[in-house]
Amino acid sequence: MAAAMVVVLSLAACGSTGSASSSTGTGSASGSAAGFPVSITHAYGTTTISSRPTRVATVGWASADNVIALGVTPVSIPKNTYGKTVDGGYLPWTKDALDDKGVAKVDLPQLHDESDDIDAEAIASTNPDVIIGLQSGITKEQYATLSKIAPTIAYQKVAWGDTWRDMITTTAKALGVEAKGKALISSLEKQISDDVSAYPEIKGKSAAVMYFNASKLSSFSVYTTTDVRPQFLNDLGLTTPASVTKLSKGTTSFYKDVSSENADDFTDVDVIVTYGTSGLLKAMQKDPLLSKIPAVKRGSVVVINDDTELANALDPSALSIPATTKQYVKLIAAAAAKV
Repeated sequence: MAAAMVVVLSLAACGSTGSASSSTGTGSASGSAAGFPVSITHAYGTTTISSRPTRVATVGWASADNVIALGVTPVSIPKNTYGKTVDGGYLPWTKDALDDKGVAKVDLPQLHDESDDIDAEAIASTNPDVIIGLQSGITKEQYATLSKIAPTIAYQKVAWGDTWRDMITTTAKALGVEAKGKALISSLEKQISDDVSAYPEIKGKSAAVMYFNASKLSSFSVYTTTDVRPQFLNDLGLTTPASVTKLSKGTTSFYKDVSSENADDFTDVDVIVTYGTSGLLKAMQKDPLLSKIPAVKRGSVVVINDDTELANALDPSALSIPATTKQYVKLIAAAAAKV
């Protein structure tokens, strides 16, 4: 999984300006051009969208879900190859949302491959009038290529660091549905609050997202505070441990590798969330170094299996939150109850 995530998450980003052309397609955002043009600033400049987009392509993580949740069916989205997928590369909640919208098979978003590089040719074939890549890390070269196809919106500040709220807000502005974006955020916040309120044992606990490889426990990775996964834990009522805050200072990387010899630096972590398989926790508890972490010793570890829906949900989106948060919170609560 670490290798897969590094491949998926190792793209970087760029930006420029452009103007979206008016075009018809499968997008369903309708209405006048009131409010356009709009200009959106991101890590590499400002992109101007001259009129309401109707053919939207997305790259990176979660942007497709947010576009769909805001009422538009994208013409091209990334094919998912990690975790639980359906129908050749859709995330389950993405396909469910498209089915709920009654999107015919012929009108489903085309899946383009981003496993090694972004398939710009496949995206271009769908004739998009805007490309949204907020939760991404598109390189300068990739951005230059994509911006020749259509105005492209890169990540805001840090690669793979756009929060779900910021993504919805920016996407809603790009689509000309800002009021709908605000309402969607409020609805999702209420759902999160309702799900968390059922588990008071979570309140006041600290948590971190890490990655452990059962076959190589001499080191592990800690997701930094720039990453959306630990940020989402804050949404769920958990605090960020001082050890993770300290580790995150001075870096824009979404993770940092740590030698297991320094495992006892993380004694302030109440709950650990990690990707892995069912035997991972036992292997960690048997390890002479990792077992020094109190959360590991007592079993306050949430292991997210690589082939489950939750494997794709730790990076939250407008569709994954309602589909998986209740299950995620239940697992965290079980780990927190052991503290």
